[in-house]
Amino acid sequence: MRIPEEVFKFLKKIAKNNNKEWFLEHKSTFEDRHKEFKGFLALVNAELIKTDEIESHRAYRIYRDVRFSKDKTPYKCHFSGFYKRGSAEKRGGYFVHIQPGNSYVGGGFYGPNKEDLLRIRQEFSADPKEIREVLGNEEFKKTFGVLRGEEVKTAPRGFEIKDPAIDLIRKKQFYVMREFTDEEVLSGDFLKQVNHSFKIIRPYFDYMSSVLTTDLNGESIL
Repeated sequence: MRIPEEVFKFLKKIAKNNNKEWFLEHKSTFEDRHKEFKGFLALVNAELIKTDEIESHRAYRIYRDVRFSKDKTPYKCHFSGFYKRGSAEKRGGYFVHIQPGNSYVGGGFYGPNKEDLLRIRQEFSADPKEIREVLGNEEFKKTFGVLRGEEVKTAPRGFEIKDPAIDLIRKKQFYVMREFTDEEVLSGDFLKQVNHSFKIIRPYFDYMSSVLTTDLNGESIL
């Protein structure tokens, strides 16, 4: 299965007609297009569970939360979905984002709680060699480039600005992304490329899961 071109056509239309009246008139079309996207997510999941433990997956709602946003348009102009890794031992999650001119897949840790964030930073400070090897893998770099995420401007409390791993310690989020052109998304090869990308993330997830399930001495905290 490939992403139907009609999905992109609908997303382009809603970007130009982002209002309740238009959406209600075309709601049945939205439901058809969203169903097609969810079908694609299900196929990705069927491949993921062959090599990883997935607790759940879901397609996000199209309705925007505008309560704290200056942008009051009511609908998203993209379809997206998320896969949560299962069990206490396996941390992180994969995502898929489909939007004309802005499609990507990836995975990581987008909002770690303060305990997890501190533990990650402590590990980077204590021994950054392993994470740098993971991020420096040739195929990983070719696929995703660099580790992404919001950062603090200076050293977080409890860490030194001269720490050799300060470039990693500054981060508040830890994720990777692979971007796709519209032509790539609509091709028959997209499903294969998504699954291949997710396999390349696995060594990163394995490392981070190990960090988040042990203390600084390497002892399990589960």
